[in-house]
Amino acid sequence: MAGGVDIVLQVLIWGLYAGCIYILLATGLNLIFGVMKVVNFAHGELLMLGAYITFTFYALSGWNPYVLLAASVPLLILVGIIIERLCFRPILGTGKLNEIFISIGLIYIVQNAAALVWTDEWRIIHSPYEKITISVLGVNMPLDYLIIIITTTLILVFLHLFLRRTRTGKAMRATSQNRNGAMLTGINVERMDMLSFGIGAGLAGAAGTLWVVSGQVFNPYMGSIPAIKAFAIVILGGLGSIPGAIIGGLIYGIAENFAIFTLGGAWKDAISFIILILVLIVRPTGIFGESAE
Repeated sequence: MAGGVDIVLQVLIWGLYAGCIYILLATGLNLIFGVMKVVNFAHGELLMLGAYITFTFYALSGWNPYVLLAASVPLLILVGIIIERLCFRPILGTGKLNEIFISIGLIYIVQNAAALVWTDEWRIIHSPYEKITISVLGVNMPLDYLIIIITTTLILVFLHLFLRRTRTGKAMRATSQNRNGAMLTGINVERMDMLSFGIGAGLAGAAGTLWVVSGQVFNPYMGSIPAIKAFAIVILGGLGSIPGAIIGGLIYGIAENFAIFTLGGAWKDAISFIILILVLIVRPTGIFGESAE
């Protein structure tokens, strides 16, 4: 009996860690959609860039990789702003098909650019805490997982305070709720688009940093699977809903680890498609979903 409880606790704790990276990726995706009503299929490539920026600074400086969040997040915010200005702003409102082709094109452009700069070899970063474990409710847990959970929580709290308490955050929420109404009140909606895409990209960059410090391998083509999982989480939680992305990420992380324990590692990625199909059948708008129209 005790062994069964330990397994359940391990699935829950490890699922919480796995969910954190997906939560950051899905939250960024949802923030962009909420304000701009644009689905960025190249969002996984932003995670990949965050991973490589962390790798590069780590190789050059040898600093604690967690500290390098201070580099990956601002740089990805800048990348997001550039992508929004050059790629999405010119075609915004011209049709979803144009947005889809732009984002799919970006996938190949970013992947090949990364391969040109960093080669297509698989890379890995070793955390200074990788051999340290702690006991949580009687279950051994890598210290890195706890740091990732705490870091993700702090990022989400900061994002919540920004959106709820600051003038810019309130303007972003107003743009998300009623774009035309926001324009009539004097809000610069194009600036909100730029900021939402930048912050969404920054969250993907943070996910990329946490991805590599957790011991995950990466190469220029690794963004597709995390992006698919993020889309499954977004659909599970509801398009445009940040609370939905958080809850969806937790559900997904736990479900993924449950699948590993019960069905084997081969089901780790397949579970995203199973969740995606079930949610589309049972509740197409997701848990907290809103209409995309």
